[in-house]
Amino acid sequence: MALATLTEHKVWDRTTRIFHWINLLAMLVLIACGVALLNAKALGATNDGKILLKTIHVYAGYVFAINLAWRLVWAFVGGPFARWRSLLPFGKGYMAALKSYVSGEKTSYLGHNPLGRMAVTLLLIALTVQAVTGLVLAGTDIYYPPFGGMILEWIAAPGVDPSTIVPYDRSLVNPEAYEDMRAFRSDFLFTHENNFYVILTLVVLHIAAVVWTDNRHGGGIISAMFTGRKALSEKPEDAID
Repeated sequence: MALATLTEHKVWDRTTRIFHWINLLAMLVLIACGVALLNAKALGATNDGKILLKTIHVYAGYVFAINLAWRLVWAFVGGPFARWRSLLPFGKGYMAALKSYVSGEKTSYLGHNPLGRMAVTLLLIALTVQAVTGLVLAGTDIYYPPFGGMILEWIAAPGVDPSTIVPYDRSLVNPEAYEDMRAFRSDFLFTHENNFYVILTLVVLHIAAVVWTDNRHGGGIISAMFTGRKALSEKPEDAID
């Protein structure tokens, strides 16, 4: 039996690949800090230790949020497979493509396959929710930008310079304002913590789907995120002529 001839296709542009790996590294740091903070009591962490963990978490969050924001912008101006029309599970012919893919009739894609587009959309939504809630929590917890200054103004006791207030020290805060702030914070904290588990689930499913698809249909999905190219034996459904 003759071996199938593979044709190499350019798919992921450099910006998309850089986003992917920065996002992965930032998420690993965020997950490590997040798990440690969720188990701070069991680990015997002191207030100083928790502040250090939260500071690292916040700085990694800045990298994560800026990287994500750039990716969302890139979806308007980037390469053809990085744009919204190749990411979102909508558009002309999408439902027919989804039916063909699920039935196994047409399985060769350069960019995200129809099921992959659903997964990527859910993941981008979850990541955006995590970034937004995280930025709010950074301001309400250890008073970091972009909202920390406003929070300090809110909770400062009369006559107190807000810039002198430090995390875990309530001696300079207005007790009533502080409790109001914590009540405001609670919904963001609930969303942030529970969305964390949603993201973990989506990431695990994403990795499993990539490995399964690469083994079943080929194309070098994993290596393509390093090289930007896929090698396919048949013309992909989303080929750009």
